[in-house]
Amino acid sequence: MKGILHLSILVVCGAATAVSAAAGQATITGRVVIGKALTKKRVTMPSYQLRGASVDSQEPEKSGKGAPVIDELSRVVVYLEGSGLDPGTPTKATLTQRNQRFDPEIVVIPVGSTVSFPNADPIFHNIFSLSKVKQFDLGYYPAGQTRTVTFDRPGLVQVYCHLHADMSAAILVLPTASWTRPAIDGNFSLPSISAGIYDLVAWHRSAGFFRRRITVSGGETLTVDLMIPIKEQDSSAEPAAESQR
Repeated sequence: MKGILHLSILVVCGAATAVSAAAGQATITGRVVIGKALTKKRVTMPSYQLRGASVDSQEPEKSGKGAPVIDELSRVVVYLEGSGLDPGTPTKATLTQRNQRFDPEIVVIPVGSTVSFPNADPIFHNIFSLSKVKQFDLGYYPAGQTRTVTFDRPGLVQVYCHLHADMSAAILVLPTASWTRPAIDGNFSLPSISAGIYDLVAWHRSAGFFRRRITVSGGETLTVDLMIPIKEQDSSAEPAAESQR
């Protein structure tokens, strides 16, 4: 990861709600605040014609000056790591190749899940990953076909296309069901958390991973505000950032 970003977490213990108090379960709530743009402008190829079908590789949303409109919060996942958490149930997810992009660009799944990679473009794709968590090469295949991969280890899997260098996506394989995506206002909630000591992890697709140890007491509501990044002179925040490929 180029550069170092910081994560600050403000923890406030509030009164327990009636729901979280049941069976001694806690709720972690908070808000993700991103102070500046973290995603670099994407380099894309111009649209072209192939067998009568148009494939437009430009970004779908533009600002008034033609720059891509990027929703940074949509690129964030918040989750817990630690013993005693529900590992989640393996599921089946889909990562479609459409308009020379991956749709969606981020897939979050529990360990043991399977991802299908259907080709919805009128051109060939060759999907692959060199990530240590899961390496694969699905070969060339045309529109209407798909390939599937099972992910049996936790971690981050970066996905690309051999034929189109501007295509990329991320599959985040988690060992827990305690994860969420922030709402459009940045608010998030992780309910039904047992008492214990955990790592609260904020992952941003461009900025990487940031961890902070938190202590959860049964029946409480814990408010955790995540600010990415903060001023570098704030030495109280020392997150562990990591990248995997």
